[in-house]
Amino acid sequence: MQRTRQEAMEGLLPEQREQLILERLRAQGRVLASSLAAELQTSEHTVRRHLRDLAEQGHCKRVYGGALLLSPGGEPAAVRMRQAMDRKACLAAAAASIVRPKQIIVLDTGSTNVAIAAALPDNADLTVVTNSPEACARLLNRRGIEVILIGGRIARNVAGSVGSTALLQIQQIKADLCFLGACALDPDEGVAAFDAEEAEIKRAMVKASGQIAIAMTSEKLMTAAPFAVAAASAVDYLFVEADVPAERLARFEAVCDNVTVARS
Repeated sequence: MQRTRQEAMEGLLPEQREQLILERLRAQGRVLASSLAAELQTSEHTVRRHLRDLAEQGHCKRVYGGALLLSPGGEPAAVRMRQAMDRKACLAAAAASIVRPKQIIVLDTGSTNVAIAAALPDNADLTVVTNSPEACARLLNRRGIEVILIGGRIARNVAGSVGSTALLQIQQIKADLCFLGACALDPDEGVAAFDAEEAEIKRAMVKASGQIAIAMTSEKLMTAAPFAVAAASAVDYLFVEADVPAERLARFEAVCDNVTVARS
């Protein structure tokens, strides 16, 4: 006689239950302990224990009521620079479309922001302030773009300048627009980074800029990282890929002023 779904769930081994929770995290980005407990026919205490174990393994971050998938944005910068280059170029083209002549732009580190540097228009009398040597290299010989490179210690993991020298320089800027690099973004948890010094630099960029824009690949949406940068509501422009599910898109549209789907 075939077992019912309830019987199947009740008969799961702890390892099987934990694997199912991980699959839900990867599919949904965010999970709630109460919903998982009902689905898996177990207690919320058991689910929270599994989430704690998954967090210790580096798969997720515990948040109130459940957990968020940990962002893949913690990979070394050299690796990220070679990944999904066509997708990032598509996002960059959409993001660069909001730039207006004579603006002062803060350009954060990140592989997508390096693509944005390459996509900025020529002869627009722009001033670009960046802590990314990679972005600076893309802009040096461009007409109509003045480049200011933020100094300080270069952190290899973020491929950009961090520390007190960089922080002081950013605090002296009054920019029109910031293209902020984000390791993770969630409608409830906001923008986050993997490195404490990097997060401090990003918070200073947000404070120094009139508007904030983020261009983000799909796998970083609805994910978490350890260090908070800003609320999702602080993001004026969000550029996402065409494969973002409608439900996720709606959640970001509810908190961000302008959400644009980049299409090739």
